[in-house]
Amino acid sequence: MFAIIEKLYGPFFDLHNWSTVLTSGNDWLIIFSLVILECVMSVDNAIVLATQTQVLPTKKKQEESLFYGLWGAYIFRFLVIGAGVYLIHFWEIKVVGAIYLIYLAVKYFVPQLGRKKKTTSHTIKGNRNSSGFFWWVVIQIEFMDILFSIDSVLASLAVSSNPVVVLIGGMVGIIVMRGIAEVIMSIMKKIPELKTMAYILVFMIGVKLLLSIPIIDIEIPAAWFGVFVILAIIVTIVIHFIRKKRDSDVSRTK
Repeated sequence: MFAIIEKLYGPFFDLHNWSTVLTSGNDWLIIFSLVILECVMSVDNAIVLATQTQVLPTKKKQEESLFYGLWGAYIFRFLVIGAGVYLIHFWEIKVVGAIYLIYLAVKYFVPQLGRKKKTTSHTIKGNRNSSGFFWWVVIQIEFMDILFSIDSVLASLAVSSNPVVVLIGGMVGIIVMRGIAEVIMSIMKKIPELKTMAYILVFMIGVKLLLSIPIIDIEIPAAWFGVFVILAIIVTIVIHFIRKKRDSDVSRTK
């Protein structure tokens, strides 16, 4: 047992390995490419995180949930990089995650669930202000991190077999991705229509994830999905300003 652990995680505690990586220009170029790869592959993760934090009542709690989620992501990333060779067998978690994401989107759009939510608004509001609800959101953020990091870790290990290089690239990438999530949160405050768009994307992400399991094996390229996200944001912003101008014209005529 200890021999397996040493084999998987020994390179992380090899000071010579760290020294070689930190002083190698080639390794830093690989790390930079891994950061870019992490950001490209984590666009969907950032969108999901931003929508998950919206259920918390204050901006402070939303930012705190991302902060605690950051540390959890670091710990999990360390563990899964060491065991990266075996992650290809854990496709079942993708099915669970895909169903969960599709459920989140359906719950947002189905009118019956919306009416039920309104009738229990007092109870939900109380729960949202409780520490238990806060940590439940953090757990959900961790679950999404686990789900989305599997693909990015496997892709990173394909670029470099040195776990220290992959670890540094992943850590920096996580910080950048969290920054993207916070930017999305801020924009959602200013343009409310983006929240609806985000849940449409959450549904699409769930479908994308479900299609990627080995039984179906349909992989939508990250670049295609990235273009779709950009177009969705542009269309939503255009709709926002058209509505804003229309409302302004109506108020002037009154």
